[in-house]
Amino acid sequence: MKGQLVGLALLAVAGSGLLSQPARAEETLSFSYGPLIRSLKLSSLEAFAKDGTVEEDLGFFLAAVKPEQYPLLRKALTTKANVDPLIVSRFFNTGIGEDILERLGKAITVLRGENGKLVLRAALVNAAFSEEGLSLLSVLDQLPTNIQIHGEKVLGAEKATERVIAATERLNTVMSSLTAAEAEAQPVEDYAAMANPRQPGPYTVSKDVWTLTDATRDRSFYVNVYTPKIKGSTTIPVIVLSHGLASRPEDFAEVMQQIASHGYLIAAPQHPGSDAIWLQEMLRGLHQDIFDVNDFANRPKDVSFVIDELERRNADQFNGRLDLERVGVAGHSFGGYTALALGGAQVDLAYLKQDCERPYAALNVSLLLQCQALKLPAQELTGLQDGRTAAVFAANPVNRSIFGKEGIGQLKVPVVMASGSYDPATPPALEQAASFTWLTAPDKYWLIVQGQAHVNFTKIDPGIKDAIQSMTDLTLPSQGLIGGYMQGMALPFFEVHLQGNDTYKPYLRSSYADYLSRDERFKLFMVSGASSEKLSEAIEAFRKEYP
Repeated sequence: MKGQLVGLALLAVAGSGLLSQPARAEETLSFSYGPLIRSLKLSSLEAFAKDGTVEEDLGFFLAAVKPEQYPLLRKALTTKANVDPLIVSRFFNTGIGEDILERLGKAITVLRGENGKLVLRAALVNAAFSEEGLSLLSVLDQLPTNIQIHGEKVLGAEKATERVIAATERLNTVMSSLTAAEAEAQPVEDYAAMANPRQPGPYTVSKDVWTLTDATRDRSFYVNVYTPKIKGSTTIPVIVLSHGLASRPEDFAEVMQQIASHGYLIAAPQHPGSDAIWLQEMLRGLHQDIFDVNDFANRPKDVSFVIDELERRNADQFNGRLDLERVGVAGHSFGGYTALALGGAQVDLAYLKQDCERPYAALNVSLLLQCQALKLPAQELTGLQDGRTAAVFAANPVNRSIFGKEGIGQLKVPVVMASGSYDPATPPALEQAASFTWLTAPDKYWLIVQGQAHVNFTKIDPGIKDAIQSMTDLTLPSQGLIGGYMQGMALPFFEVHLQGNDTYKPYLRSSYADYLSRDERFKLFMVSGASSEKLSEAIEAFRKEYP
């Protein structure tokens, strides 16, 4: 997901632990735990937020909270999300927004236990339009008197949240240890004396924009094509890149230019139902949903159509030099799903439905996106593999639940999964950890960039950036560092697994990841299939510790 929409989802989920009731007379929040019911006046929360005063009724709820934690609670109550109220209104009318409200409404009900989704939506929208702006306290002020908060569900959500945080911390520790163990077992290389794959290659690159129309799907889109100027009859390898949800091909211009300069033709299609244009149109009220659910099928078909077009143009425009029998496919986020599907991962709707019905599934925003695929008939999501795909690089991929263990196990080509430790949209502990162990491909690699948070902050709208920063105090690595890590790994991966160039094999080692980040605050972790069993053991041990 992207920007403000992710922020709204996280605000709604995070707020579930406190959202409750007030009235216009004696504004009181009603909490239940089994047969017990306890009330809390909104004025007590307001006094606490203002100066830390703890009234008697609030003291009951804070009995287990240490006073040194009070400032964090006060900040949670009053922190405002700098977001356009129209976006709030439109987001909670989308499929994902309604799914969040439906899930929250099971814990925050109206009289007689009816799901509270409608009053929650009204409270969120009214708070966003109010003079106070959108904060947890302003949402509470907008709720009606007949709301009841079910404490057992709220505490369950809190426990699930703590489990996700613990899993993320444990994953960083495990990946650091496994990276070091693999590096220690590998041959010593003097990387400082070797060629730097992050540097531009020897070829100048031209960029063209093609407009394509697939008449069989009544679908038109543009494609950015980066072509290296190589003399002679040398064969030119091809990579197709799929952008993420609410993104665009141009967001990846730097990495495409860099890899193309090493002799690759790079093609990056627009996906019209799930790109930045669609999002802007949705915010103007032209679409109800954040993306067209048909893009679960259309995205892989877009990439296949681009490869078809390259085949049509190969003889005349490229003198037959393009290697289109072995194509690399890269993708980010929703594009990561696209790349994995093209490589052979099979959609498993039965597994997805099971995951979507889990309690507290809303803690994983990526899962909410995947659950939208249940609206499609199964036949629409079969046959997406393209046999010309020879290697897959999937960054922050949406994948775990829509493919499941059996589905992702069908992918047999070499694959890289790349993750960010701070990623709130496709959290690695939830989205990529198990998936990596399920991959049966003989050549597989998993990268985690410490501090990477899913989106490229230099490429997003300033308003969206402000909204994200208003809701987090995280210090993030520079995009230059993240880009350098990805470039340092992507080129060697495609050189080895598309070109058969074994001179690049030393770069596909944990020791190289360690070398790249040796002097950096934010490290790059990398493991290969050799660590898959140990990673599985670590996941199982965590599950036993946090059932």
